[in-house]
Amino acid sequence: MTNVLLATDADWLFDEVSAALAEPGTTVSRITEGRDVSQAVSQLEPDLVLLDLQIGTKGGVASCIDLRHDIAEGRSKETKVLMLLDRDADRWIARQADADGWLIKPLDAFRLRRAALATIAGESVYEGEPAVGIQEDSAAGIHEDVDGETAE
Repeated sequence: MTNVLLATDADWLFDEVSAALAEPGTTVSRITEGRDVSQAVSQLEPDLVLLDLQIGTKGGVASCIDLRHDIAEGRSKETKVLMLLDRDADRWIARQADADGWLIKPLDAFRLRRAALATIAGESVYEGEPAVGIQEDSAAGIHEDVDGETAE
């Protein structure tokens, strides 16, 4: 059985996540306030936490940071976190929050399901990141291979 906790105050997002992850043995629980994430994780012990960037009065970044602190202090078990970002520029803050991965909205069922399963399996899903072995100079829009060759 797979247990997923979704933290969002957007009904449409809950509907989309529930539909994408629907299968026998999977439950999707929802909370609508970021301040409730740590308590819900302790009670439900989900396999995956999906954090919307904007959640009521406390956002996904702060909720992820708090959850990571709880884990480090032994108040919660290790939990995989996939953040649902509003825009490409939000990748930086998701990385700072130590999320296991992220998707950039708008979502579709295929990407969401694939990312959720990969994250649960211990893989990292960093949507919008350059391929492994490639460095990106975002200001110039140039990608550089590890061997020094450049391409636009």
